[in-house]
Amino acid sequence: MAFLWILSCLAFVGAAYGCGSPAIPPVITGYSRIVNGEEALPHSWPWQVSLQDYTGFHFCGGSLVNENWVVTAAHCNVKLSHRVILGEHDRSSNAEDIQVMKVGQVFKHPSYNGFTINNDILLVKLASPAVMSVRVSPVCVAEAGDNFPGGMKCVTSGWGLTRYNAADTPSLLQQASLPLLTNDECRRFWGRKISDLMICAGASGASSCMGDSGGPLVCEKAGAWTLVGIVSWGSGTCTPTMPGVYARVTELRSWMDQTIAAN
Repeated sequence: MAFLWILSCLAFVGAAYGCGSPAIPPVITGYSRIVNGEEALPHSWPWQVSLQDYTGFHFCGGSLVNENWVVTAAHCNVKLSHRVILGEHDRSSNAEDIQVMKVGQVFKHPSYNGFTINNDILLVKLASPAVMSVRVSPVCVAEAGDNFPGGMKCVTSGWGLTRYNAADTPSLLQQASLPLLTNDECRRFWGRKISDLMICAGASGASSCMGDSGGPLVCEKAGAWTLVGIVSWGSGTCTPTMPGVYARVTELRSWMDQTIAAN
């Protein structure tokens, strides 16, 4: 009987660290930039990573997609000298049980264009596997055929500026609930800059901002949080009346799969 109980506990632990199912469920009050966002419940977005340089400066976010791989934005320009921090909430604290991971390899999308900001995706292969825990687990990744319609409420998270002219990024992980826009709706704001490789969210009183780049835009699909967008670009002043623009994961999923399978 005890053996069966142990097996069932192990099965539960496996389920707990399945993709898109945080062991600590997020609390979103405002289906509320991460300007005008709110502090996230600590460790409720367990795939959220902080990309830092050798001094500990946070320059971009990212998302853990399995024990070996993190996805971020191509414009974050990750280098082998950078570090991937897992399991963090309060960047000013030395008491958190974080995992500081070395970058093993970097794969920038070969068709990334810094002028159009198309294909703004980069994969980081960790030098050693992440250890899954209550605080560290992967996000599900949207599949090529998935449809996430305009108006759907989704969430972005990060340590980006809470106002565009702030002196520093916040210590505590922030989150904001944002509605998706159709690309036609988004073109009303951004015109022909919006391609089919992008998806927009916001223009509803909240937005991503500098330092959020590369981080996740997640939507619920069949009860699991699913990576739908990668923070890419937007208003230079992070104005919450303009939608943020994210790399569209459904269009980039096949490149992700091919890159991960080949390496």
